[in-house]
Amino acid sequence: MAIRPCKITGLGVFKPLLLYVLTALMELLGCYLPYLWLRQGRGSLVLIPAALCLGLFVWLLSLHPTASGRVYAAYGAVYVSMALLWLWLVDGVVPTSRDLLGVAVVLAGLGVLLGGGAQRP
Repeated sequence: MAIRPCKITGLGVFKPLLLYVLTALMELLGCYLPYLWLRQGRGSLVLIPAALCLGLFVWLLSLHPTASGRVYAAYGAVYVSMALLWLWLVDGVVPTSRDLLGVAVVLAGLGVLLGGGAQRP
């Protein structure tokens, strides 16, 4: 079965945003679990779901329907946002006003990127 990129229909911009959020979550989990093993003495079995999460991360990146450079740039904005949410919800560190301003700036950039670029033949 071939993996085909998603087509944006009906859900408009929300479908790629959901993909970006899921992609970021898999990357965060894929990196956080080895951290637990290395820094907090958790068992090495956490490396198995970590590897699965990172595999899903790569697969999810391949589902985005636009040029890979634009995908990575837009994904970076979502990743920054998700990382700060992770900082707050998982690590218990409340983001500062500068953190929130930074997220606003990168999300504005995401809006520009998702607004579409010139399509070259």
